[in-house]
Amino acid sequence: MSPYTLSMLMSSLAVGTTTTLLSYHWFLAWMGLEINTLAIIPLMTKMHHPRATESATKYFLTQATASALILFSTIMNAWATGEWTIIDMSHYTSTTILTIALAIKLGVAPFHLWLPDVLQGLNMMTCLILSTWQKLAPMALLILTSHQLNTNLLTVMALMSMVVGGWGGLNQTQTRKIMAYSSIAHLGWMTMIVSFAPNLALLNLLIYIILTSSMFATLMTMSATNMNKLSASWLKTPTLAALTMVVLMALGGLPPTSGFLPKWLILQEMTKQHLNTLSITMAMSALLSLFFYLRLSYAISMTSPPHISNSNLSWRKKNNLQIIPMMIVLSTMMMPMTPTLLVMN
Repeated sequence: MSPYTLSMLMSSLAVGTTTTLLSYHWFLAWMGLEINTLAIIPLMTKMHHPRATESATKYFLTQATASALILFSTIMNAWATGEWTIIDMSHYTSTTILTIALAIKLGVAPFHLWLPDVLQGLNMMTCLILSTWQKLAPMALLILTSHQLNTNLLTVMALMSMVVGGWGGLNQTQTRKIMAYSSIAHLGWMTMIVSFAPNLALLNLLIYIILTSSMFATLMTMSATNMNKLSASWLKTPTLAALTMVVLMALGGLPPTSGFLPKWLILQEMTKQHLNTLSITMAMSALLSLFFYLRLSYAISMTSPPHISNSNLSWRKKNNLQIIPMMIVLSTMMMPMTPTLLVMN
C-alpha cells in the first residue's frame, strides 16, 4: 500500500471518529461511524490473503447491520418524538434497538462472535487499530446515551461479556484471539458501569487503550502470533519479555498496576448501588481472564522451545521500540492517581 493511500485511510479514520465525537445530530454520528467502517476495510485487506478478505467481509457485514439498526432506531425515535438529537432518546423501543446496535458495534456478548475471527485474520497493527481506535466512537455514543438506554439489558450483556471473555480465552493459543477475548471482557466492565457512573466507564476505556496498545506493541516487536513464539521471547529479549509480563498483570487487574484501578473503582461504585451479588459475580469473572494472562506469563518466563536461536539481531532491527517504555510506564504508574479519582467520583 502506497504512503499516500495509507495516509488518506488513516486521516479518514480520524475524521470519522472526530465527526461522531463532535456530533449532536444522529445523522452526523451515523455518518462518522460509516466513514470509520469504510476506511478500515482497505487496511484489513492490504495483506491480499484469503483470511484477511474473510475477516474484512465479516467485519463489514457486522458493522453494516449495526449501522442499519442505529439508523432505524433513530428514525423511529424521530417519528415518535420529533427529535434527532443524541441526548434525547426517549422512545422505549428505539433505545432498546440502539442498545443492541451499539453492542454489535463494540463486540459485547452475545454479539461478540465476529471479533475473535476478525482479529485472527489481520496483522498486528490493524488489530491494534480495531481494538482501540475503533472503540472510541461507539463507546462515546454509549456514554452519551447511557442515561436513556435499557439498563437491565446493558447489565445482562455486560455480565455475559465478562464471563464469555474470560471463558473463551482459556483454551486459546493464538495471541490475537486472546486479545480479542480480553477486549470482550474489558468491554463488559465498561458496559456494566456506564449506566451508574459514565466517568468510570471513560476511565476504564482510557486505561484499556493504554494497556492494549502496550501489549500489541510488545507482540509486534517480538513477532509473537502464538504462544510458541511467545515462549521463545525470553531467550531472545529477556527485558522485553519481562515488560510484557508486567503488561499482562496490568490487563489481569493485579495491584499495584494500572489495570487494578478501574476494577477497584467500579466494584466500589457497584457496592454503593447495593448491587453486592453482581459485584461478587464480576470479581469472580475477572479470575477467568486472570488465568489466561497468568498462563501467558508462565509461557514467557518458565518455558522455552527446543532448537531456538539466541540471536537478538532480529529484535534490534525493530523500529517501534521507542514507544514501549512510555506505554509500560503508563501501564504501571497510574495507581497514584487513585485519591484524585476518588474525589472526582
